[in-house]
Amino acid sequence: MSDVRATSRRPVRIGFRTSIIAVFIAAVLVVGLTLVYLSFRRVSSITQMAASTFIDKVGQLGADRIDAQFKNVRDNLDILAGLPAIQEADIADNSRLYALLASMLRNNPQIFNLYVGYEDGSFLEMDVIDRAKPQFRAALNVDADAVYRVVVIARTGAAVAAPVTLFLSENLIQVGEVAGPDSYDPRQRPWYVEAFKDRKTLLTGPYVFYATGEPGYTLRIPLKEGRRGVVAADLLLNRLEEMLSRQKLGKSGLAFLFNDADRIVGHPEMRDLMAERRDALPRIEALKLPGLSAAIQSWRSDGRAQQFFADADGRTLVAAFHRIGTANIRLAVVAPLDEFFAQIISERRALFAIALGFVAAMLPFAFWLGSLLARSLRELARQTDEIQRFQLADRPRMRSAIGELDELGRSVFTMRTVVRNFSSFIPQPIVRQLMASGASLKLGGVRREVTVLFTDIADFTAKTEKADPSQVMIFTSRYFAAMSEAIMKHHGTIDKFIGDAVMALWNAPDQDPDHAIHACEAVLDCLQRNAELNKAFRSEGWPAYTTRFGLHLGDAVVGNVGSADRMNYTALGATINLASRLEGLNKNYGTQVLVSAAVRARAEHKFAFRSVDQIRPKGFAEAITVYELRGARGESELTFCACWEAVYAAIRGAEPATALLHIADFLAEYPGDGVAQYHAERLREVFPQPLLDHPVH
Repeated sequence: MSDVRATSRRPVRIGFRTSIIAVFIAAVLVVGLTLVYLSFRRVSSITQMAASTFIDKVGQLGADRIDAQFKNVRDNLDILAGLPAIQEADIADNSRLYALLASMLRNNPQIFNLYVGYEDGSFLEMDVIDRAKPQFRAALNVDADAVYRVVVIARTGAAVAAPVTLFLSENLIQVGEVAGPDSYDPRQRPWYVEAFKDRKTLLTGPYVFYATGEPGYTLRIPLKEGRRGVVAADLLLNRLEEMLSRQKLGKSGLAFLFNDADRIVGHPEMRDLMAERRDALPRIEALKLPGLSAAIQSWRSDGRAQQFFADADGRTLVAAFHRIGTANIRLAVVAPLDEFFAQIISERRALFAIALGFVAAMLPFAFWLGSLLARSLRELARQTDEIQRFQLADRPRMRSAIGELDELGRSVFTMRTVVRNFSSFIPQPIVRQLMASGASLKLGGVRREVTVLFTDIADFTAKTEKADPSQVMIFTSRYFAAMSEAIMKHHGTIDKFIGDAVMALWNAPDQDPDHAIHACEAVLDCLQRNAELNKAFRSEGWPAYTTRFGLHLGDAVVGNVGSADRMNYTALGATINLASRLEGLNKNYGTQVLVSAAVRARAEHKFAFRSVDQIRPKGFAEAITVYELRGARGESELTFCACWEAVYAAIRGAEPATALLHIADFLAEYPGDGVAQYHAERLREVFPQPLLDHPVH
């Protein structure tokens, strides 16, 4: 009975083939009847709707771009207006203020200059000379190093002085100076007058600039505190013309700026419009688009940004209007409908016939089915891509009413879990290679140069044998996590954990041309993280873990070893054995990091090493020099190493008594040095016997 209930509660699953047949029948009926119903008028309506939506988006993006540039300038003007030096008209010989103005001009290439004028006629202006036309620099007749022109007219208090024009280099070093201008009065300029007349509008112009004789726009705001005045910035007309040219749509499209008085304040051909009428800004009617003014009024009344109207030739145009709030102006984007959607309009009859053909050829069924399954398939594809990229974070299982898709979702979910668990036991680069190649794990290996690291915790057994086992696992896992993160951060591969020890590789399985450098960086990072972790351990009442490191570089066989049922990716050979022995030797010398000569040869240009001893490990015919990794190359470490190398040269070549004297002097300067103490004790034991290489087992 319970089985019956379980069966009745099971969700209904539709077979893939059944769903295809059912959908096909429905699609033929629905799509066929719908396409018959559609008419030429309907297609036209859809075309207009698409055009309207698209041009609105283009207009909004254009308005946002222009508004962002104006807002950036407005923000800079607000910053200037809030400066005490600007509010108090402290503008003469103010190098800090000039530096700030220069920085703002560097960061805003659309601005030609920044300036401020006051009610008493005081004035400060900084121009970027080369942002105007070349004739401007030629007229100034200044040094080639001059980058900025600074005009100072100080008429305030003790700072009253004759007007002066300074020329500054890129580094704000004065390279020239001329008197004047004597006749300039900022209070008579349009930007100053309009700043107090119309506080809602940020933009003044276009008009002819006094400095360059070129037309342009001014963005200005009155000072809110301190002296009465106006701060402003100029945009040359050619800059705004280029900006609007980039916003036009299609071959005959048009983008322009206008204000609430229906006058054009920005146009790609503003110079020509201004030439026809110099006494005022041109009106909208100057564009000779009869229906445009009515479309603008309609937009203002009903708020619809998209408008359709006809020109004098009966050509249908589509327009979008958007406010640019920062400057309190409007952007209009206009394009001919037939040009904008010329291909759609010319081929809509053919598209209608093709659509009917699709119904007959059952393609609508495939389209509908693709739409039905697209979401689930896209989600499955995204999840499998994440697995392939090794992004294995938990994801909920994807479910579907279609049985096959539901089963596929379960498989992807299971695959993610298996790969995540699999990568916890096998180095992640190996798992990535298997997933990329599609190959299976096989026994075998290759000979390759690798850098091998062995670590060990000093006196681990003594520190933990009487502790709670669960606490030992918790604290040791935190330690392993810190070490592993540092090793993998520097391109290392964790080979295995051996009790409280770690074995790691570089240059396997992934190629790493700088594997010795990365291994040294990883060891130093491990030391730093170990020190930070020990502070936390002590504060929690747990003994500190002192880690010893052994690092060696050489050829080894790397690959999968074991059996067909159970294998391990690792490295084998004398190189591995020597790295392990180097780690153990730290206890003899009182060091933490011992490396071989091969490591030092590859990394001495970036790290400081000192000689420790020469050893003869079993299996090696020649003695091997052992070095201590001291840290990154720095003055203190290099000085230490240089002092020690002189002592070590005496140990290797001088009489024992002489060597002992050198060691004594070194210990006087560096008391407690383990390597020096080791050699002192060894020399006392062998004195007066000659110093020989001693074997290490």
